[in-house]
Amino acid sequence: MRRTFYTEMAYAIGLITLALGTALMERADFGMSMVVAPAYLVYLEVSSYLHWFTFGMAEYCLQAFLIIVLAVVLHRFKRKYLFSFITAVIYGTVLDIMMRIVNIIPENSIPIRTACYISGMIICAIGVSLLFNTYISPEAYELFVKEISERFNLDISKTKTVYDCCSCMSAIAMSFIFIGFGRFEGVKLGTVLCALINGSLIGLCSKCFDRYFDFRDAFGFRKFFI
Repeated sequence: MRRTFYTEMAYAIGLITLALGTALMERADFGMSMVVAPAYLVYLEVSSYLHWFTFGMAEYCLQAFLIIVLAVVLHRFKRKYLFSFITAVIYGTVLDIMMRIVNIIPENSIPIRTACYISGMIICAIGVSLLFNTYISPEAYELFVKEISERFNLDISKTKTVYDCCSCMSAIAMSFIFIGFGRFEGVKLGTVLCALINGSLIGLCSKCFDRYFDFRDAFGFRKFFI
């Protein structure tokens, strides 16, 4: 028998786990997730001039741009797109907090970095899977994949993989464009590996959640996010 998992709780836990997973992957320094790699590169570039500019700020600035692109592609702007930006701001704030917490890890050995990378990638996949099961507008990354897959009747896992690969290519291009990033800051072997398997990993997590949980609303707020 499946247990009830409230969608509002899925939203909160999803954001926290996604921020934690991203912070762990940044700590590992094997390459950021291809989804956040462009924002990470923007953060590295801008923060060299504006020291108060954080990774979280780069995230919601880039996501605002992605929401605009989504509205142009679909030729419409929904109210939930605005809520998606609010989610991005919340996520960016939590991410900055998680970055401070994870940076407490003192050791920088290969085993510790590997553990951070693997756990970070898995935790991110869990977070994304949870956000796919809530009516509250997710981050622009997840919203983009969800809206495109629904609009064109595409498999969401495959759409996610294609999006991840495109994001990875964009990050590599940005590494060449930004001065001093010839050594691929934030875009490394781990980024490529994540791009190839992240979609499947998220699909696996989603199947596990669907098998053991029944996602239901605790409150009647769904109509506000349509």
